Amino acid sequence: MIAFLFAVIVFIFGFLPPIAEMRLNRVAGKLIPVSEAARKLQETVLVADMHADSLLFHRDLSVRGSRGHVDLPRMRAGNVGLQVFSVVTKTPRRLNYNRNPGNSDNITLVAMASMWPPRTWFSLRERALYQATRLTILAQDPKNRFVQIHNAIELEDFLIRNKSDSQTTAGLLSMEGAQPLEGKAENVQIMYDAGYRMIGLAHFFDNEIAGSAHGIEKGGLTLVGRQAVKEMEARHIIVDLAHSSPKTINDVLAMATRPVVVSHTGVKGTCDNVRNLSDGQLRAIAKNGGLIGIGYWDAAICGDNARAIARAIKYAVSIVGVDHVALGSDYDGATAVPFDCSQMVQITQALLDEGFSATHIRMIMGANTLEFMRHNLPAK
Repeated sequence: MIAFLFAVIVFIFGFLPPIAEMRLNRVAGKLIPVSEAARKLQETVLVADMHADSLLFHRDLSVRGSRGHVDLPRMRAGNVGLQVFSVVTKTPRRLNYNRNPGNSDNITLVAMASMWPPRTWFSLRERALYQATRLTILAQDPKNRFVQIHNAIELEDFLIRNKSDSQTTAGLLSMEGAQPLEGKAENVQIMYDAGYRMIGLAHFFDNEIAGSAHGIEKGGLTLVGRQAVKEMEARHIIVDLAHSSPKTINDVLAMATRPVVVSHTGVKGTCDNVRNLSDGQLRAIAKNGGLIGIGYWDAAICGDNARAIARAIKYAVSIVGVDHVALGSDYDGATAVPFDCSQMVQITQALLDEGFSATHIRMIMGANTLEFMRHNLPAK
């Protein structure tokens, strides 16, 4: 019996997390042929991606992995200079796009199986704080040549360093759904101190802050949500409207004094579902000065290759202009994508095929996001 229990424990803590990730974060699509022109152009592109959930999984991001979508070696291979790492703290069981109650949670098992500290098992706030330390620790080891961005000065320092050492990469900490605030606007300061510089208001369920596009009520900002947005803006924490209900989007844009982002999304113009943005929402976000990150998974783009990503990008550009469109992969977000971050040349090729100029490709692939961060992160 003891041997059996030992075998069960070894399986749960040693094998279950990687098996689960291999099933959840797949590369499952079709690569397109890449020209020499695209490869040469890619060498001049500094990619910035606005959303990956890699911190959730039990992997050492400093080494090249055989599963998942993002790690530092693969970032370097794909010329990904800046990756926004978003922290997931709760997802409902039987997750779907249409209607999810918030009374169940998948991440408790993840926390236990991945041997997170016991304080994280039943506290969303502690889960957010713990995952934040994973990014900090990654940046503290000099051999990783990785920096965590907290403000505009650090961003400029990174860009200067990257010019002389292209192997240096950077990350910025984000939160997927504001449920770790525990319904208290004053907790924004705690998350700021932990390194968070972008906060998504909702994920797959309604919370104390805002309604989700996938929730039950699908309401807008709550009273504490309005106060939380004010607290975020006061600290130059970027407000992320990904997964937000239409009413939440409208409520935020009506009160926002600073530009917002939708870190990872698709557009109804090429892929019509509840998750994606309408033309009116695209225009409203652009009017706010915001930025729209186009994702790579099927429900975002209605396709399984870079051409579908490029079509969504082209459509968004046709509605709001090239300045407001960027990348938001949703890598490692329990998604199947056509390629991992080492193959960003796939998008470069697809954008060339769609007739985009080299200048506009550089903007979409990274320059727009870097410029947005330069103007909207805390100054120092």
